[in-house]
Amino acid sequence: MSRTSFNGKHITVAGLGVSGVSAARALAGLGARVTVVDGGDSRALRERAATLEADGITVRLADADTLPEGTDLVVTSPGWKPESPLFAAAAEAGVDVVGDVEIAWQLRGEGRPGGAAPWLAVTGTNGKTTTVQMLASILEAAGLRTAAVGNIGTPIIDVVLGDQPYDVLAVELSSYQLHWAPSLRAHSAAVLNLAPDHLDWHGSMRAYAVDKGRIYEGNTVACVYNVEDPRTERLVEQADVEEGCRAIGFTLGAPGPSMLGVVEGLLVDRAFVENRHQQAQELAEVSDITPPAPHNIANALAAAALARAFGVEPAAVRDGLRAFRPDAHRIAHVADVEGVAYVDDSKATNTHAAQASLAAYESIVWIAGGLAKGATFDELVTASAKRLRGAVLIGADRALIREALARHAPDVPVVDLERTDTGAMAAAVREAARLARPGDTVLMAPACASMDMFTNYNKRGEAFAEAVRALAAGRDADE
Repeated sequence: MSRTSFNGKHITVAGLGVSGVSAARALAGLGARVTVVDGGDSRALRERAATLEADGITVRLADADTLPEGTDLVVTSPGWKPESPLFAAAAEAGVDVVGDVEIAWQLRGEGRPGGAAPWLAVTGTNGKTTTVQMLASILEAAGLRTAAVGNIGTPIIDVVLGDQPYDVLAVELSSYQLHWAPSLRAHSAAVLNLAPDHLDWHGSMRAYAVDKGRIYEGNTVACVYNVEDPRTERLVEQADVEEGCRAIGFTLGAPGPSMLGVVEGLLVDRAFVENRHQQAQELAEVSDITPPAPHNIANALAAAALARAFGVEPAAVRDGLRAFRPDAHRIAHVADVEGVAYVDDSKATNTHAAQASLAAYESIVWIAGGLAKGATFDELVTASAKRLRGAVLIGADRALIREALARHAPDVPVVDLERTDTGAMAAAVREAARLARPGDTVLMAPACASMDMFTNYNKRGEAFAEAVRALAAGRDADE
């Protein structure tokens, strides 16, 4: 593809979300005749449609199954399932379906004097956003022009078609985006971890892993994997990479050759050193990472591995990690009240993320629950039972967690809040405070999605933080 190849083509964009709007505007700007289709018909969608129609883009709401006549290419938003009727119609008509990441990859660097900025890509079930932000902070500390893009921040198609030149891009990619980006070939890439998630979309754990593994295809310098998660290493072994591309592991233990790891409180590199069999390079201290929870240290090691693969010096790794601060609602300390720490990890929307969060603390009153998305909780409870002082359960699928606690942690006191209104969070915090003792952590790591009670995980985290502040002030958050 080239910029001129879209001129006069009829492109159908599936979905009127952020990436769909971005793709529609970009393709129209390249001379394409664009039709956007979406199955919804809400007020917000109608307002969004009106802004696109003002720019000459056709929008079809409440009608997402029929392929517009004369379509030459379908560009899908990430969340659309492969078995969608629109795509079946496209296949029957011999029309290709790709995602906005594929379009961005095809158009990267075109017309730029310096060529395309390399992509350092990250995927995984959990930790993608934090790792990409850490990576961008390290690259900036090295004096490189970079941006954190993809499944985070600015849509990647806007970045590659924009006027701002970059030396390298830190790219977060979801399994959805990878599914629709067949020609992507990154400089280096990392799969942080693999755990069951989005199986309703992919159909099976195997299909989910295959889409995650696409990130390694065609890598030129390094495929970064998690030593503690052998499934990620198997994806490296199965990938078709460029000659000379190396497998680089990261581990929370002492690293072997071609790995990064932790030794006596130091992050060390035995991969990108002159004699990796006998030497190790100090990169940073564990205390340079905020917060220094085990899963966050793993994120930092993955980010460091990608940066080192790009030639970044050790001092920049240290400085970038020191400068980094995580987004809100990611294992964020809210306050200490009467000797009890209150931590917001509303972003822990699945069991894998919640288990990593629970592993960071010794004695926990756990606030959990919401929409389970088909998940089971036995493995999570079994792994975390010894850390639990108590549990407070909220949300539509709380019974699943209650039953897992009864099976695997029967001595843990459980408060089951039947309320599913947003005010239930204040009640949950009060009940957690009643169960907690000085030195404990009240951890809101729901292991579930939020949409049964809240608009999104951000709103859920804000409700928790407000309830904690109310508790500290001696007032009722419901007031």
